[in-house]
Amino acid sequence: MPLGYWEDLIGVIRVGEAEEISSKQKQVSISEFFEKNKHFLGFDTLQRSIITAVKESVDNSLDACEEARILPDISVKIHRTKNDELKLIAQDNGPGIPRDAIENVFGKFLLGSRFHAIRQTRGQQGIGITGVVMYSQLTTGSKTHVVSKIKSDSTAVFVDLGIDTKKNKAIKSGEKRDTWPDERTEQGLRIETLMKAKYQRGKKSVYQYLRMTSIVNPHASISLVVTGEDGGVIEEGQWNRTTDKLPREVKEIRPHPRGVHLGTLQRLLRDTKERRMTSFLQRNFSMVPPSASKRILEAAKIEETRTPKRIKPEESRALVSAFQTVSLRDPPTDCLSPIEDLLIKKGLSKAIDSRFASTVTRKPKASQGNPFQIEVGLVFGGDLQSEGPIEILRFANRVPLMYQQGGCLLTKALESVDWKRYGLEQPGGSGIPKGPVAILIHLASTNVQFTSEAKEAVSYDEDVFDEIRKAMLEVGRGLKNHLKKSSQRKKAKEKFELVNIILPEISRKSSELLSREEPDLAPVITQIMNAVFLEEELSWDKEKKLAMCSITLHNYTARARAYTILSKWPEGDGTAMSYNPTGGRKETRGLWAWRLDTLNPGTSTLLEFGISGLSNGEWNETDIFFRGNGEIIGATKMDEKLLEEQRKTEALEAAMEEVRKREDDAVIRKLAVRAEEIASVLVTYPPKETRTEETLPKTGAEWFGLEGDDQ
Repeated sequence: MPLGYWEDLIGVIRVGEAEEISSKQKQVSISEFFEKNKHFLGFDTLQRSIITAVKESVDNSLDACEEARILPDISVKIHRTKNDELKLIAQDNGPGIPRDAIENVFGKFLLGSRFHAIRQTRGQQGIGITGVVMYSQLTTGSKTHVVSKIKSDSTAVFVDLGIDTKKNKAIKSGEKRDTWPDERTEQGLRIETLMKAKYQRGKKSVYQYLRMTSIVNPHASISLVVTGEDGGVIEEGQWNRTTDKLPREVKEIRPHPRGVHLGTLQRLLRDTKERRMTSFLQRNFSMVPPSASKRILEAAKIEETRTPKRIKPEESRALVSAFQTVSLRDPPTDCLSPIEDLLIKKGLSKAIDSRFASTVTRKPKASQGNPFQIEVGLVFGGDLQSEGPIEILRFANRVPLMYQQGGCLLTKALESVDWKRYGLEQPGGSGIPKGPVAILIHLASTNVQFTSEAKEAVSYDEDVFDEIRKAMLEVGRGLKNHLKKSSQRKKAKEKFELVNIILPEISRKSSELLSREEPDLAPVITQIMNAVFLEEELSWDKEKKLAMCSITLHNYTARARAYTILSKWPEGDGTAMSYNPTGGRKETRGLWAWRLDTLNPGTSTLLEFGISGLSNGEWNETDIFFRGNGEIIGATKMDEKLLEEQRKTEALEAAMEEVRKREDDAVIRKLAVRAEEIASVLVTYPPKETRTEETLPKTGAEWFGLEGDDQ
């Protein structure tokens, strides 16, 4: 046979093989993918599977209650059956789910209400609770029983749900209507599911997860009961709410140009209905007023009148580059809902018994166009173990992170601090310190970047890292001051008690022997003590409903003293210094000062003030600072450089707010002028039959005359 014949034959065989391989390729549904890769959803081990299931149900309950502005009451029950099977029953008092939506919520992957929303939420993808239903079906063949009651219905919906993994669709059965099983609430959701899982105690357990959840959700009441096959209680926990204040409602924002990728921009350009690039930029992105849109287009060398749909790929790349170079305001931060200092302390106090707490909520920042905010809380002493590493409590959008601690950005930022400077042991000068301390780190963001799909650890981001580190240094200084103040007070108290016991006894004996009157020992005690001593006490005035702070200053020295005393107080929305008879002045946000011109030897003075807007127990720790010569035992010398930095930051924020207000006022004035012009046009508008295309006003932004105006 000629060579060409064999070459043709081989070619035919190869084509046949390719066609055969191609014919075997099939599209895989998302449900089938997760069915074979359940570890992506957090169901990789039996111990972890039950934690993941509880997490998904509790997160959904908290989100639903907060969106409906309901204080959450969440109950979790776990019953051990047989063969490593656990029955999970989770119930809340939320708004419930309408009947027609139940099968999609529980039986369809990637169906979520928050995926495209740019705001702080616990979940986004629409995967979590559906994964629980799938895992139950996969490991036990059981369907998940759902009971839902909405307020407007007289009865609840009862239904059993499974998943058709090929079609990514719910399979429901046994649907009926009946009385809601909990008489204490008129609405809510109840889930019962059976799964292959193991319940374990310890640091990585359902108990620990709910304990951590209760810390960052002090507005929620959460209960846990775990029973064995015989019905006996294995473990239980109850974390009651410590505040009736719901988290701040978050607002959805548009994407910020700095956080937009090329592919996203091209999709927006394709899908938009805008006819001009200026209006496209202003209406699809946040913080892009007309003036900024012009600068962006000028930097990208794109005409303002260009149609977005006709933008070429190279022009899209130029736009993305311009987004990074043109000066733009940071994105709005009302899309975030921080826990806030006082509530962090209250949350920590209900889970950890400690003697001291220091908290800080940093100002919102933005990284690559994504708003974020860092909060850190540190508690010391109490029932915390003094030996071994400190306890680290990591959270992202109020959700506990229990795994991969070492690979998490939050942990790495903590390890970067020299904790020896703040009174903790740190072998080698780096790493996790040792001591009776627990540190809470909370990252609130519209776009938390995790290291994996399981959302166990936060990936590296320089801006976030720096903010966490700054917060760590701040709570570290609080701990250092507390330890120093405690040590000073202890020594002074021992000295004071010793002098006040021994000297009076010597004086009495001497007077008896010499038959003389006992002398006044106050001047002698003052000379021996030779110190200025400060004591503060926080209390609650039931009648006035005020959180009170009393500061007593004792001058145990031989000369008069003059000081300025400064005290921290919880200044914020809803709080005010309602009682302050001594006057004084505000130094900066949350810091008040009183000047004491003369404090004579052997005398004391009292400073008192009261804060309204708080409830009993919300404020139980403060820091006292001073200006003046000589030390004060019980107070810290004011760091003037740090104070000046804080003042500059506040002044800058105030200036930016004033600029925003003026810009908003300018826009309103221009809209009013345009409205008057439009009204005058409408009055003189020709009759319908005589109108021509030239007389018709333009649509969109040009109707209001916003094109080319600066905001």
